[in-house]
Amino acid sequence: MRTGRFALPYVTGLTLLVGLPVAGAVTLAFTDFSGVQDPEWIGFANFERLLDQPLFWKAVGNTASFVAIAVPLRIAAAVALALLLHRRTAGAGAARAVAYLPTVVPDVAYALLWLWLLNPLYGPLAAAASSLGISAPGWLTEPWPARIGIAVMGAFQVGEAFVVALAARRTVPEPLYEAALVEGARPWFTLRKVTLPVMAPVLALLALRDVVLALQVNFVPAFLVTEGGPGYATTFLPLYVYEAGFTYFRFGYAAAVSVVMFAFTAAILAVQYWIYRRWRETRWS
Repeated sequence: MRTGRFALPYVTGLTLLVGLPVAGAVTLAFTDFSGVQDPEWIGFANFERLLDQPLFWKAVGNTASFVAIAVPLRIAAAVALALLLHRRTAGAGAARAVAYLPTVVPDVAYALLWLWLLNPLYGPLAAAASSLGISAPGWLTEPWPARIGIAVMGAFQVGEAFVVALAARRTVPEPLYEAALVEGARPWFTLRKVTLPVMAPVLALLALRDVVLALQVNFVPAFLVTEGGPGYATTFLPLYVYEAGFTYFRFGYAAAVSVVMFAFTAAILAVQYWIYRRWRETRWS
């Protein structure tokens, strides 16, 4: 009973701030609603409509390509930082704080910083390329450079993943490294055969978590830096939902796309739970 009372504020907040909005979005997905007239129940028409929309499938493809680029970059950055900064040495705490800092920078300020960095006319990257006598990629004017640029932006905001990877690295038993050292194993062999296999379950969960996170972190840069262009190359699903709802006032259709994203997130969470169960059974067997 006491545990239930302690959990009551959390459950109440979860219901009011998450449960009710999700229920409202699911209900709205089955209606035709522009924000002016009363919602009109139309059943599965919105879901049938989105399957016939080429721009929806382009947004799905853009999101998939972003995930394929951003998630490996983010996991690699988090693991590299964890391996470099796991020792408790002088200055390591300050270095960890610097590694975490981009994550706490407001998203709008961070996006505007990268808008300046990637600017093809007066940005520092373009100026550096010009000074070397080479042509810089059209980060904001060409489809694939724009997608890669937004993925690289997200690769610097890995504070939470870095902390989790750091904790996973510290769970690797030191006797394993001592045994590898006695056997004359090289650092690269130790990394592949000792460190990464022990960290693998945590890294798998991090990768799945980043797939879900990728559906959120690409909205602000796509909205502020590229505005979904060039040629809809950076129109990801969150931006597609926003434009459907707040540009074209098709709130029912936007809710239907959101429900599809909810279903995808639920599938990812189910896979995460399965991996956790298998890891736990393997660990205690």
